[in-house]
This record gives sequence, structure tokens and C-alpha cells, in this order.
Amino acid sequence: MIKLLTVIGARPQIIKAAAISRAIKEHFSETIVERILHTGQHYDANMSQVFFDELGIPAPDYNLGVGSGSHGAQTAKMIEGIETVLGSERFDGIILYGDTNSTIAGAVAAAKLHVPVFHVEAGLRSYNMSMPEEQNRIVCDHLSSILFAPTQTAVDNLKAEGLDSSRASFQNGRRRLIVNSGDVMYDNALYFSKLAEEKSRILETCGVQPRGYILATVHRDFNTDAPDRIGSIFKALSTIAEENDIPIVLPLHPRTRKYLPDNLSERIIIIPPASFFDILTLEKNAGVVMTDSGGVQKEAFFFSKPCVILRPETEWVEIVDHHAGILADADFDRIINAYKVLSGLEVAFPPLFGDGNAAVTIVKKIVEYL
Repeated sequence: MIKLLTVIGARPQIIKAAAISRAIKEHFSETIVERILHTGQHYDANMSQVFFDELGIPAPDYNLGVGSGSHGAQTAKMIEGIETVLGSERFDGIILYGDTNSTIAGAVAAAKLHVPVFHVEAGLRSYNMSMPEEQNRIVCDHLSSILFAPTQTAVDNLKAEGLDSSRASFQNGRRRLIVNSGDVMYDNALYFSKLAEEKSRILETCGVQPRGYILATVHRDFNTDAPDRIGSIFKALSTIAEENDIPIVLPLHPRTRKYLPDNLSERIIIIPPASFFDILTLEKNAGVVMTDSGGVQKEAFFFSKPCVILRPETEWVEIVDHHAGILADADFDRIINAYKVLSGLEVAFPPLFGDGNAAVTIVKKIVEYL
């Protein structure tokens, strides 16, 4: 039996892991044993445990309970904890997701112990090296045995950096592979969206109608920790809500609450961090989505919703290239204008993120590699 360690620590990773765990359970249960390690990067029940419960993911076999802290201190604790776990059992590989501190910690710990690293969501680039996420994903890509790119653009990024022709070899002389796998989040959107509509009552809770509201999410630290930026975003949201007489549903990240202005529009509906089913329902039924989240950008695209991107750049350049999203940063005027353009535009949403079977493709390729 092949034994794999899946490392997760943030909500998006829990969701992505659901697709891989489902593929293992349904198609590879006689071939693979999966162990799950939760670093504890997001440790609040609303930010983590509810996702395990809702998505039917097995409880983690290991929980490091790292919690918050500076990037260096948090990552160091994770490396130490993951290394200990990798040394306690014989693992044939480690599966890492995305671009968090949990991702880079897993890559460093595994690489030092010669455990093959499989990076799901490889090849994304914002080219903004001040972003911790960009640093994390680049390091993980260079330490990975298999790079599972969700789009052709991601494949092209990896090839442009020479990762397809690198002289680097891993244990036993194996070379790095680049695989255009499709996006596991598209798998999940297809799988869970119907179930979400049956179970979620978030529209009734918020008192909104399908296509009659805007969904907004803000959580990136370069927005939430910069008073001028978050102030500009909230001012733009209030202006759009008032001038267009439209409610804006705002699931509020804990770090963002302290920056709420006193004059926030009453048409902005503030709710706690949303469960996966609730956020899927909100995305699927919104008229427009406004976000600084990479995952929410994609899910908006999956559900054919135009997106105002509250960042100066995006790793999901396909969304912008196909005019389904506009980069507005935290600029008041650009946010207002982007909403005006997208709310009156006919947008195309081609199938850029695979065929909904990314997880099976990924697990199959891992089995073949090992």
C-alpha cells in the first residue's frame, strides 16, 4: 500500500483536500492509505472544524496546533512538527496545497527527508515577491517531484522558469514532472453546489434574493492591515451599495472587523465567516463578486459571475484575460468603475479549469510515479 501524508492548515486547503480524499476513497482505497495532518494555522472552529464536518473529511490524524504568530515562528514550528510526523511513519509522499505557510513548511520538511513532494495548484504566479503566498508557492514548486498545474497558464509559467527541463533529480534519480491536472476546486464546485443549495439557508438568513446582491470578501493582510487600503475598500462598498440601492453581503474575516468604519452603509450585511456550503450558495446566486481571495475569484468564474478583484495583481490571470474580472486594487475610483463595467457586461466563461476530474487525474499520476 502507498502511504501519503496530506498537509492542510487553512480553510481553502481543507476544501481542496476534500476532492483528493474523495478520489482516494472512491477509486484508490485498495492502493492508498491517506493520513491527514492539520498544522493548526487556522484553528478557530468557524474557520476550520466546520469545514471538516460539512465536507465529510476524516478527522486529522495529526494536529500540530500551531496557531497564529509571525511568519518565521509559525513556519518553523510547522517544519518541526511535520518533520516529526514524517519520521514517525514511513510515508511514500506528501501532498501539499496552494501557497500558505503550511505549504512551504511541508515542502521543506519533506525535501530534507527525501519524501516526494506533490504540489497541488502549482505554477501560479502573481510576480509580486512581497506577497508571502508568492514566496511560498515558488519554494514549494522548486522542491516538488510532481507539479500539478490547474491551468495551461500555470504550466506555461513553470516551463518559463525552466522547471520542465531542469537538471535537478530527486531520490533514486527520478525527475520532476509537470502535469496539467485541472483544478480540484472546480471538482468541488460541481460536486458540492447542488448539495449546498439543499442545505444552505444563507440567502434567507441575509434576506437577499438571487442575483439581487453583491458578495464581497476581504481577508488579505495587505488590505486588512493597511488602514488606508481597507478604508478605501469599505468606502467603495458603501458607495456602490447606496448609489445602486443593492445589498452587499460581507462575510467578515476576524482580522477585518476592527477596521469597520462608523459610517458603513446599512445596506452592507455583515455575517460571520461563511461555511463552504454557504459561500458556494452566496457565490452562485450573487450578481457580482468583489474579493481579494484567489479561491473566491475562481469560484465566481465557475458559477459565471463577474468579479471585481481587490488586489493589484492576480495569479488567476485567465479570469482577467477573458474579461470576467477586473483588477481594481484598493483604489476607490477603480472599484467603482469596475463594478459599473462588469454589472452591465455580457461575459464569457470558457472551461479554463479542466473537466471536473482533476482529483482522479492527480491521484492516478501519483500512483504511477510511485
